[in-house]
Amino acid sequence: MDDCSSEMKQPLKNFYIPDYILVPDAEREEVSYTPTCPVIVFINSKSGGQLGGDLLKTYRELLNSFQVFDLGEEAPDKVLHRLYCNFEKLKSNEDILAADIERRLRLIVAGGDGTASWLLGVVCDLKLAQPPPIATVPLGTGNNLPFSFGWGKKNPGTDRQSVEYFLEQVMKAREMQIDSWHIIMRMRAPKDGSCDPIAPLELPHALHAFHRVSSSDSLNVEGYDTFRGGFWNYFSMGMDAQVSYAFHSERKQHPEKFKNQLVNQSTYAKLGCTQGWFCASLFHPSSRNIAQLAKVKLMKRPGQWEELHIPHSIRSIVCLNLPSFSGGLNPWGTPNQRKTRDRDLTAPYVDDGLLEVVGFRDAWHGLVLLAPNGHGTRLAQAHRIRFEFHKGAADHTYMRIDGEPWKQPLPMDDDTVVVEISHLGQVKMLATNHCRSKSIHDPSTPSSASSHHDDEDSCEDSEDEWEGERRKFGAAETFKFPEDIDIAHLS
Repeated sequence: MDDCSSEMKQPLKNFYIPDYILVPDAEREEVSYTPTCPVIVFINSKSGGQLGGDLLKTYRELLNSFQVFDLGEEAPDKVLHRLYCNFEKLKSNEDILAADIERRLRLIVAGGDGTASWLLGVVCDLKLAQPPPIATVPLGTGNNLPFSFGWGKKNPGTDRQSVEYFLEQVMKAREMQIDSWHIIMRMRAPKDGSCDPIAPLELPHALHAFHRVSSSDSLNVEGYDTFRGGFWNYFSMGMDAQVSYAFHSERKQHPEKFKNQLVNQSTYAKLGCTQGWFCASLFHPSSRNIAQLAKVKLMKRPGQWEELHIPHSIRSIVCLNLPSFSGGLNPWGTPNQRKTRDRDLTAPYVDDGLLEVVGFRDAWHGLVLLAPNGHGTRLAQAHRIRFEFHKGAADHTYMRIDGEPWKQPLPMDDDTVVVEISHLGQVKMLATNHCRSKSIHDPSTPSSASSHHDDEDSCEDSEDEWEGERRKFGAAETFKFPEDIDIAHLS
C-alpha cells in the first residue's frame, strides 16, 4: 500500500480496498484493519457535463484509484468478473480479509438512469452468490432511479466534503430488493431495409440494455431479428420517448449547450413544445396513438392473457416499476379504497412482481402529476405485458428504457412485431431514509397486497413460447470460476 493511503483519514479506511484484492496476482499485503463498507465505484465521466470527470478525480483522490472506474474506459462486467474471480482465488487460499470484503461490498454508480441500469443488468447476469447492493449518484437529467431510493435528483457536489458525505450515507443505507424486468422484441427479418433500433445521435452507452442477440443465443430464431434487454424503472412508448430521442440527438449536435442539469431540463421542456407534445391533437398523427399502433395484452393471472383496452386519445404508454418518472413524478399515485376494491388496483410496490401501466394524452395531461394526488390514466397492473404491432399502423415508433430512447422502425409486410415484458428476479438497491419506493414486505403494507406477488411466483415456470429462455438480460456473461481454481475448496 502506498504512503498516502497509510496517512488516509480514519473514516475513509471504512471504504478502502487494498491493491492485492483489486489487482490479480498483486503481492499480498498485511492490512491491520477490515473496511466496514468497502466500495467499488463506477462513474460515467461523460455524464453531467464536466461533473462526471470532476467526480472521478475526487473519488480517486479519496480512495484507492484501482477501486474507482471510468465507464468510458472499462465496462462494469469486465471489472466485476475480474474482481470476483480474484475473490475466489484468495478465499481458496484462506484469505479472511478477501471473504470479509466480498461479504460487505457495496457498489456505487454515478451517471444517468441508463448508466445505472447497465450496472444493474450486469450484476443480475453475473448471478453472483453474494450480489452486492447498489447506490446511485444522480448525474443525469431525470435521475429517476436515485430519486426513488432517496439519493436525490439534483447533480451532486464534486468536492472532497460532498463525496465524503455521500460515502457516509452509503455506509448507513439499508438494502432493498426491487423487481427486474426482461424485455424481448422479435420480428421477421424484412426483405428490404432493416428493423434494427436506431439509437440517438449521442448516448454514451446507447442501447447496451437492448440489443440484437447473438447467433449462439437460445433466443435466436433463423429468419427473425430478435433483441433482448432489461429495465428496472420503466419502459415507455409514444410521444414521451419521441421527445427524449430528440433531446439526445440535439445534445450530440450541440454538446456545448448541455453543460448542466438546469439547462438540460429547460432544453427538454422546449423540445416537448417543438415536438408537438403540448398540442398533440394537432401535430401528432392519429396513426401513432397507442390504440392504433399496437394491440396490448396483459397477464394478471398465471397462463391467462387478456387484451387491454387503450382509450383512443392515449399517445404515450408507460410500464412503470418505480414511483418516479420524468424527473421525479409519480404517474400511478395511490389508488383510493374504491378503486382498489372495484378495479383490483394496489399502491405501486417495487418488489411485488407487478408493473403499473399508465397512459397519457399529451403534456398537459402529464402536468396533472404536479397536483396533489394527481396521476395519469391508470390502465392496469400486470406481471407480463405484450405489445403486438401490425402492418399499416405506422412505419416507426419511439421507445425508451430507463432514460435510453430509440427510434424503432416497423416492418411494412404482413408480419407482426412482438415486444414482451416479463418478470425476471430481483436486484438489491441501497436506500436512504428519504426513500420514496415502498416494499410489499413493509409492516405497514396491507396484507391483501401480497396476493399478486404469490401468483407471480407460482407462474415463473408457466408454459410460453419464450418461457425458459428468460434467463438473463444480455449485459454480461454469467460468472464462471477460473480454470485454475479447485471449486471443491471454495466455501
